[in-house]
Amino acid sequence: MTTTTLSLGAALNAGLRRALEHDRKVVIMGEDVGRLGGVFRVTDTLQKDFGDNRVIDTPLAESGIIGAAFGMALRGYRPVCEIQFDGFVYPAFDQIVSQVAKIHYRTQGRVTAPLTIRIPYGGGIGAVEHHSESPEAYFAHTAGLRVVTPSNPADAFHMIQQSVAADDPVVFFEPKRRYWDKAEFDVDAEPDLPLHRARVAREGTDATIVAYGSVVPTALSAASIAADEGHSLEVIDLRSLSPIDFDTIEESVRKTGRLVVAHEAPTFLGLGAEIAARISERCFYQLDAPVLRVGGFDVPYPPAKLELHHLPDADRLLDAVDRSLAA
Repeated sequence: MTTTTLSLGAALNAGLRRALEHDRKVVIMGEDVGRLGGVFRVTDTLQKDFGDNRVIDTPLAESGIIGAAFGMALRGYRPVCEIQFDGFVYPAFDQIVSQVAKIHYRTQGRVTAPLTIRIPYGGGIGAVEHHSESPEAYFAHTAGLRVVTPSNPADAFHMIQQSVAADDPVVFFEPKRRYWDKAEFDVDAEPDLPLHRARVAREGTDATIVAYGSVVPTALSAASIAADEGHSLEVIDLRSLSPIDFDTIEESVRKTGRLVVAHEAPTFLGLGAEIAARISERCFYQLDAPVLRVGGFDVPYPPAKLELHHLPDADRLLDAVDRSLAA
């Protein structure tokens, strides 16, 4: 047992190091991932330890990064691409949704694309325009892609390794405002969940909150406040956005009778809409109130001085819980 305390960013670094050690076909590529160690230092020291033929500094060309990595994946490599910021992924969008996502289906299963695309996403760091997007719904909507996001260091450590080992393309969203959150865990333990299983982060009986990525700690904070007010909230960390573990959500809602879904992305056509629709179908007779959604507003991401008004906080989550309980 090797228990250590790591931040989420350091846990990703340790997980990538394990992946590089485990399989010589794993390569890391992206803008400034080598000598600089990435904008958020997630790949710090990896080029020094594994060489510049395995941790590759690329030109500033997202479409070229994904295109080159896709070709390498077809030749048996397992590339891990870093997109520096969420808002920079759009030049590579065509490569991802038109080529990477479709190759397995197009070849009737004969060709795989074991490619991992890391994307820091979300707000809360006071960044400038194009640096605080939440584009996860675009990719979760695209058949052929796996889409996941950790909310804590232990999951970050294990899920990045599981993603690299997968034979399908994985879009790996990293909640950038949680990079510095720290937790203690056993780095030698086996993952306690498969890559696409949701986790019950806190058990409760009165209502269920489903969240993912950066909003999970917010949901846990709201549940603690609610407990002081006499309400027991169950919190589910979704972890996987495609596929979604609806069975775990359904089991919880059949117990609590109420569901609030929360994420940073705008509520309009966000992941919460799909979850609300599916659970309303599967738990219609167990629901004691309509499924409610809490998310960002339907506007372009605001400037830094206004972002805390845009991001879901414990007050907005508890307001939704109160409305659900009053129904």
